[in-house]
Formats: sequence, structure tokens, C-alpha cells
Amino acid sequence: MSFLIYYLILAIIPIWAQMKVKRTYSKYERVYNASGMTGAEVARMILDENGLYHVKVLEHSGFLSDHYNPIDKTVNLSTSNYHGRSIAGAAVAAHECGHAIQDKVSYGPLRLRHRLVPAANLGSNASWIFILIGLFTHATGMFLLGIILMALAVLFQLVTLPVEFNASSRALKQVTALGIIRDGEEREARQVLSAAALTYVAAAAVAVIELLRLILIFSNLNGNNNNNN
Repeated sequence: MSFLIYYLILAIIPIWAQMKVKRTYSKYERVYNASGMTGAEVARMILDENGLYHVKVLEHSGFLSDHYNPIDKTVNLSTSNYHGRSIAGAAVAAHECGHAIQDKVSYGPLRLRHRLVPAANLGSNASWIFILIGLFTHATGMFLLGIILMALAVLFQLVTLPVEFNASSRALKQVTALGIIRDGEEREARQVLSAAALTYVAAAAVAVIELLRLILIFSNLNGNNNNNN
């Protein structure tokens, strides 16, 4: 029963975060920003003001699929944000430009996250193979290897947090300094960015909780093996 409750909690945390994001975004997607600028125009202005003339602003399909691609130097905005003139669209566009600015200034956590991508992918894909082998065969070495691989994926999640928070901070400074949002709209834009950050916080929290559970299982497994010997 306790395992059922545990996994139910792990499932609820990200679902709650996603619902919070969708609810907040939908609310402010219907509120026009005072400047009347589209998300694409907001992104272009911020990029140009920061000397990032080479970074392109592209339309991207999908709901809230907005992202910055450091490889081809593009800010990709979902259709509703690319064409929309809402506070939500302006906030999201500015956030992605925040990542472009981070890239320009070689922001430390962003560089570290890029370096961790191969290890995080390996950890996410392979960790459970070794964990399950170790669990069923009582091979603590295999189980520990799985934990180490998972820890790399968790580290990636944790490093992502300052990257996202910093991008949002840069976004708010840009949209207020450039007059993109005005007359108290900063509070509303902050709500959009804070809600979006919850998804990363939730993912990191779930990853850390699961890693701690596996470490506890390893400790018990290792203790039992030592007692048997």
C-alpha cells in the first residue's frame, strides 16, 4: 500500500505542475500586452537590443513548445506565442531570449548543462537496466552503477533550475526596460514565468526523491549481503 501511495505522489507532482502552467498561461494568453507586440516582435527586439542579430526567431508547431536552440542559434516560438500579442506570449518569448543571452555571455550553469547532456541521456536510458539486474540478482555493484547513472540524470535536472530561473530574471528585466510590458503587467508576466518554472522544480523534486529511495534500497541490499557473508 505504501508503494502505491509513493508512486501516486510521484505522479501527482508533475501533473499538478502542468495543470498550473496551463491554467496560468491560458489566463494571460487572453490578456493583451500594453505594447501590442507579437511574441515574434518581442523576441526580435530583445535579441537586437543585446546584439544578437544573427539569432533567428522561428515559428514552431505544438503547444508551449517554445525553446532556444543553442546549436543553430534560433529562438523557436509556438504558433500562439509567435503571432499572439498577449502578456503570456511576451513573457515566454522573452524567457527564450534570456537563454540566448545566457549563451552569448557563456553563463556557467548553461554551459554545464550542455556538457551534461550526453551523460544525462545515458543515465536516463541505462540506469534502470543496471538497477533491475542488481535488484533481482542481489548484485550490489550493478545496483550501485545504476544509481550512479541515475545521479547524472538528476544532476542535469538540478543544474537546469538555475538556468531557467536566471532566464526568467533576464526576461523580466528586458521586457520592463524596453517598455514591452507596462502599467503593472510585470506582476502578470512574473506569474506566467513562475508557473512555467514549476514544471522544472517538479521534475527535479521527483528525480531527487526517487534517487534517495534507490540509495536507501541499495543500503539495505548491501547490508543484507554483508550479513549473509
